[in-house]
Amino acid sequence: MEEILPNLTVLLLIIARVSAFFVVLPLFSHRSIPGTHRIAFAVVISWMMYYTLDVAPFEVNGDYILLIMKEVIIGLFIGLLAFIIMSAIQIAGGFIDFQMGFAIANVIDPQTGAQSPLIGQFLNTIALLLLLALNGHHLLLDGIFYSYQFVPMELSFPPFGQENFIEFIMKTFAGVFAVAFQMSIPIVATLFLVDIALGITARTVPQLNIFVVGFPLKIGVSFLVLVIMMGVLVAVMQKMFEIMIIAMRDLMIILGGG
Repeated sequence: MEEILPNLTVLLLIIARVSAFFVVLPLFSHRSIPGTHRIAFAVVISWMMYYTLDVAPFEVNGDYILLIMKEVIIGLFIGLLAFIIMSAIQIAGGFIDFQMGFAIANVIDPQTGAQSPLIGQFLNTIALLLLLALNGHHLLLDGIFYSYQFVPMELSFPPFGQENFIEFIMKTFAGVFAVAFQMSIPIVATLFLVDIALGITARTVPQLNIFVVGFPLKIGVSFLVLVIMMGVLVAVMQKMFEIMIIAMRDLMIILGGG
């Protein structure tokens, strides 16, 4: 029993970081996956990682409680960063839906439980399938495994108040909106031209009920442009996955004091 307890302290710290990582990580945190399955998967991954890490046992005292808190915070921050970058797809869908007139027809997102735009939900489903097709879920698991090389288990809290951490978070948020704008701009710009054409038509032909013609026309044009631009959207999603992996690595370096 005396040999099991020190080893158990290390395993519990690994479980704390991995399980917190899976709480907010895209794909693994999806609500369609039962909570018991996610907990079991986190425990199995932690148990496998335990035999690959050479860490000295810890004493169970007040510092150990702080260590558990630190591991949970690190896991949450790394997973949350990936979720923030993936949310660019939902933002792009919101931009498109607003121009199409679908903003009033939101659906419930099964991952977050919040209302989500229709096109955003469609693009998000494609992004998750693309993430699986490109083995991105393996890269996400690699991220939590190699996080111990950048952020070890010692009792040193992450530098949340440092200038480089705040600057990194601000650049990440700006990058998310930039990616969302790039994904939505073809459809939004096309619908803007359609609005101009409808406005000119309404002035030249006052007898025409522009509201009756405008809504189905904009929806039809939007779907047409969406089909044409689908290859470009998939390429942007693939680039976004690369940005997500690089951003996770940079965040680990910052949290490790690098």
